[in-house]
Order: sequence, then C-alpha cells, then structure tokens
Amino acid sequence: MTAHAPLDGPGLATRACAVLTTADPLAKAALGRAVAADWFADRIDSIGAAVPPDRPARPERPQLMAPRNVPKRKLGRGVAGRVALYHALAHIELNAIDLAWDIVARFAGLFPRAFAEDWVKVADDEARHFQMLSARLGALDAAYGDLPAHDGLWEASMETAHDPLARLAIVPMVLEARGLDVTPAMIVRLERAEDEEGAALLRVIYEEEIAHVAAGRRWFEHLCAERGLEPVETWRGLVARHFRGALKPPFNRPARDLAGFPPSYYEPPLT
Repeated sequence: MTAHAPLDGPGLATRACAVLTTADPLAKAALGRAVAADWFADRIDSIGAAVPPDRPARPERPQLMAPRNVPKRKLGRGVAGRVALYHALAHIELNAIDLAWDIVARFAGLFPRAFAEDWVKVADDEARHFQMLSARLGALDAAYGDLPAHDGLWEASMETAHDPLARLAIVPMVLEARGLDVTPAMIVRLERAEDEEGAALLRVIYEEEIAHVAAGRRWFEHLCAERGLEPVETWRGLVARHFRGALKPPFNRPARDLAGFPPSYYEPPLT
C-alpha cells in the first residue's frame, strides 16, 4: 500500500471528495485508508462542507457495460471462475468505497459526529476489502480491470443523492443486506474448490458487512425518529420508489438479526 503523510487543513468532507475524485483503484483505497487513519487519530478537526461529484472518478479499465451484457461465468470452471468471482466482488467493493465516502461528504454534516465515525469506519473496511481482493486476484495472475463489469452500482447513489433517509434505506439496508444473503453460498463454493484462502477472505468481509448493515439501520431509524416517521413503512415506501428491482429471498435472517434488521422490514417480500 502506498504510504501517505497526514493531511493538513481541509475538513473531512473535502478529503472525502479527494477520495471520490481519485481514479486509480488502489490509490483510491490507499488514500481512503489514510484519511480514515487521520480521522481516528484526531488529525482532522472538523467535518466541514464540500460538494461531491455526481460520479466518482474511474480508471480506463474495466470496461463498464449494462448488467445484462456482462458475460456470465460459473465458479466451477477452475481458476477462471474464481478470478471472475473475485473480480466481480472487487468491483462491488470499489463502488462501496465511493458510496461510503459520498455519504460522508454529502450528509455527515447533518448528523451527530457519531455518524461520521460510523461511515468513515465503513469506508476504511471497504477499502481494505478491495485491497484484499486485489491481492487475491494477483495471486491468481489476474488484476482488477481484466474483465468487464457492470455500471449499475452507482445508480443507487444518484437516485438517493437528495435525501439521507433514502440513501440509508437503499445502500446499507438493501444492497449491503443482499451481500449478507449471498456470501455464505460463495464461501461454500470456494471451500468446495479447495480455495480456503479465498473462503477465509470472504468470511472477513461477511462479518464486517453485518456491522455496516447495522449502522445503516441505526441511522435510518434515528432519522425516522427525528422526522416523526414509522420506520418499517417508511423503508418499504422508499425501496418501492428508489430501488430498481425486487427484494429476493431467501434472506439470511440470522445475519440480518445480528444487524438489528428484523424480518418485519423485508418479509413478505416487496413487489
């Protein structure tokens, strides 16, 4: 990882925008982790204010395309299948880095300081996940950017840029919660492929994503209380309005329960 000296001057929101406008993925992850380290070491005095870009900077590769056009690859097809899996997960984590820093830049000034604490921690986790997946790709003689990827993940940010309640409803409570549902099966498939290192990596990501969903649910309910809104029906209405697609069972109820995200929110599935 590239070393960074402590950053002087700008508030947290401005530094979040610096991460968002860094195109190189590994440099983005390293800068994000440096900003997080400075924040938790009290080397950043304020949150401040900044205007994040509509879209984060991206490298020339991978080629981005509509989700329906991304080639389907099965995990069972040897090394190529595992490379495809790690590449897809790295792409998700790269977007997750930007989603977390966008929440910080766009909304942290509207909340108690603990909000920034939570989302800087999320951003740091996502950057570390990307670094881990990049290293795993490297061990398989591959790299992020080698395969095409879909361009639908940032839609959640653009769709919810106007309202932190909508952002919290969609990003942690739909997208990250979906990760809790599907990751255990990925771990099992990697174990069957005798890729224990990759399975261990996904276990780390899985455990830490529970805390991310919990942070999203906690701040969503905090904001509902401030606005005098009933959380479950409000969440369902926001999902129906802003999420393109359906919530797909089976749901990982044990992991969701650990995040304090009860089935009264998501069962029966929304249509």
